[in-house]
Amino acid sequence: MNLLARRPSHRLLILADTVVAVLLALASTMNPPGLEVSTASALSCWLLVIPAAVRRIWPESAYYGALLAGLLVLALQVNRLMPVIVTALTVYLVACTRPIRRSAIALVAGLLVTGGALLASAMGAAPRTDGWPDPVFIVGMAWLVLAASWSLGTTARTRREFAAREAGRQAEKAVIDERLRIVRELHDVVAHSLSMITVKAGVAAKVMDKHPEEGREALRAIEEIGRNSLVEMRQFLGALRAPGSTPDNAPLPGLADLPSLAHRAAEAGVRVDLSVSGAVPESMELSVYRIVQEAITNVVRHAAPAHCRASVSVVDGILSISVVDDGPGRRRLPGEAGGHGLTGMRERATLHGGTFEAGPLPGSGFGVYASWEIS
Repeated sequence: MNLLARRPSHRLLILADTVVAVLLALASTMNPPGLEVSTASALSCWLLVIPAAVRRIWPESAYYGALLAGLLVLALQVNRLMPVIVTALTVYLVACTRPIRRSAIALVAGLLVTGGALLASAMGAAPRTDGWPDPVFIVGMAWLVLAASWSLGTTARTRREFAAREAGRQAEKAVIDERLRIVRELHDVVAHSLSMITVKAGVAAKVMDKHPEEGREALRAIEEIGRNSLVEMRQFLGALRAPGSTPDNAPLPGLADLPSLAHRAAEAGVRVDLSVSGAVPESMELSVYRIVQEAITNVVRHAAPAHCRASVSVVDGILSISVVDDGPGRRRLPGEAGGHGLTGMRERATLHGGTFEAGPLPGSGFGVYASWEIS
């Protein structure tokens, strides 16, 4: 199946053209019953098929060479069909490889030369009474074959150009998607860490004089958060330098890191009740972690002290994420100026073909919900 789907190599296509050319030459030089083909006629037929063999190497030269050789074959009254076949084969490659205006000019030249030569050959031949088609019909059919071959070549060239443009658009989209991914990762890592550090620094500043031990504990927490963030940043930047790998083979955050995330939030004044159920695919763990991380960070930043319930579950092939708090703080909604956290969460959910909702709850509190199907 893979062999059939793969495009043949250029050399193989040239070899196929050569085989076809030889078969055409042999077919045109076979002696019909009661008719002998002269040496000159046979040589002209072999000369005619050379352009068909080299059409992929020199498309235009092969085409115009086929027209000249076809004039010779028709002048010798050898074969009226062979020049049309070879010309059709060569004009296809001209239409495939040359701009449409240039190939159209070549087609018109071929129609005029082939039509005139066929008419001259038919008019100069001895009258036939065996039902042989009339010269005008022969010319019309020849023109139809050449035009059809040119149309097929033009269609093939258009499709290739469209495929090339589409590939370029996909490559550009991949670059944009990668930039957005980098922005999301940087935002999630830096925003979360700085939010925790800011809260802890505020606690340390308030209690340092009266409760120095609590102040030192807050400073130690700041040190730990900063160190972990630096490690995560090195992992992330290492993955950018060498896709698929991270320094020291350290994995990127996943579900196993959610408890430590909840613990850090508790130190910042947000108690998190965390629940995880079901099997989450490894390829989706980073997205789940980042959504939960950003949602809890928003609670710390805008609603602390507060109580938060975070749940991740997989039921009937649907992965659901819910982070709900009871704080009074108001977060920016997606689309409002200045906020990127909720937008980043929405983009992560959309990346997996899912849905995302976020907004204030009746009375007080704020809820973040995301879900998508897993394969």
